[in-house]
Amino acid sequence: MHSGTEAMNHNGSHDTSSSEPVGVIYGDVTTSEFKCAVNAPLERMEYVQVFHETCGPVLCQATSVERHTNLSIDKAQKIANGEQVSIEEKVSATISVIGYRDERNIMQCPQTPVKAGETIHRADEDLIRKVVGLKSDQKVGAYIGLLNGHDIPIYLDINTLVQKHLSVLSKTGGGKSYITGVIIEELMKHNVTTLIIDPHGEYATLAKAAKQSPDMERFGVKPHAYADRILEFSPDTKINTSAQPLKFTLANLEAREILALANVKNVRQALPAVKRAIEALRSTKPSFTMKDLIKTLDADEELPAGNLLMELEYLQEIDIFADRGTKISEMIEKGKTTILNLRGSPADIAELVVNRLAMALFELRKTDHIPPMMMVVEEAHNYCPQQGATACSKIMRTIAAEGRKFGLGLTVITQRPAKVDKNVLSQCNTQVILKITNPNDLNAVTSSVEGLTKGMDEEIQRLPIGVALVTGGSLTMPLLVATRPRETLHGGESVKIIEDN
Repeated sequence: MHSGTEAMNHNGSHDTSSSEPVGVIYGDVTTSEFKCAVNAPLERMEYVQVFHETCGPVLCQATSVERHTNLSIDKAQKIANGEQVSIEEKVSATISVIGYRDERNIMQCPQTPVKAGETIHRADEDLIRKVVGLKSDQKVGAYIGLLNGHDIPIYLDINTLVQKHLSVLSKTGGGKSYITGVIIEELMKHNVTTLIIDPHGEYATLAKAAKQSPDMERFGVKPHAYADRILEFSPDTKINTSAQPLKFTLANLEAREILALANVKNVRQALPAVKRAIEALRSTKPSFTMKDLIKTLDADEELPAGNLLMELEYLQEIDIFADRGTKISEMIEKGKTTILNLRGSPADIAELVVNRLAMALFELRKTDHIPPMMMVVEEAHNYCPQQGATACSKIMRTIAAEGRKFGLGLTVITQRPAKVDKNVLSQCNTQVILKITNPNDLNAVTSSVEGLTKGMDEEIQRLPIGVALVTGGSLTMPLLVATRPRETLHGGESVKIIEDN
């Protein structure tokens, strides 16, 4: 119950805020929504507050703003002809009730409607913080930006991000790589062990500081380079010259793993022959090459018909095997961020590499041989598609479903949410959603995200660049967040065909 006294103003409503009044409630009022006659500038999705006789100040949000006029088509034609016409107009807004905190600090919605005639005020920032439950816990929080329209910092709980997975969803050019870079900067600040699956080589610039920009002061950030926190590996070091080579040791792989790398469809049929060949080679030499394996299989009279040899010959050509392969302990170091730069790698080889690495990480986390960590997957629709399957579809679904039990978090980043496996997307408890306009993608997002309030699906289509709808995780309700500037250089800029000058 609300305690204390409020002063009645001249028309019988209550002054509940020191902030600016923006309008008065009129018409029919429900416990979840009401209309407001607007007498000061008010924007859609802006937070307001109203006094409730038993609950005290209640936080609300403008879901639509309308301008009503008496301008007819005839009068409009007169204006077009240069005549002076007087126009009467009134502005109204539809306001949705969010709620209040009771004496137990539990968020509640009023059980009775507020009264018509009550004055609506812009929401006090203290009330927004209190009702929404915003915490500025820098010890376990990732600072991603400010509440849109306010100077309230938004932090995402890092434990929740890793334990319950994260998705970053956007249309092409919507800023998904930029805000992912912001999140990774925060993970590096907090010494979170991270692996980035980077198909286009966008994230190596995390090692370089951004240029100072005017926005940085407002958001409270400074340019910073994280070169000392980053390891970079690639199957193709001819293209990605700054990366260390990523190689596999053939002799250390079991028959099933080799068949998985080769993407052989009928594993059950090919498995006995590959097992026999590996046993024969191990009995004669400590290490062997793919050429040795192919030669041994070719001499096997019981080798079943199929494309096994052809697939193994393809693996031989891509040069991902060496006498000494890359150890997981070399790639994954506690508190470091590892970038798997796949720029220049054919799609099928990238899938094989990601599959092998993801399987190894999952098994090693189960036995606690590597630290708890976050695996960030760019262009996730290529690795865990909704339609069809890739070499790594199965392990991605497994990590999405079971990784949280073992401290292996997953960040799914995509520009085509409709093309990502729904079983993977629905496991992401925290969502960062930027502008999406494709109807199929929008439907995939709204059907997989819990807690979207009225009008949010429309808002997703209208989001300006740099503003994200963030929901789930440590947040009690969806929020619009102005993304903070990157501390590091952004590597995801599109290539210009024609220069501006």
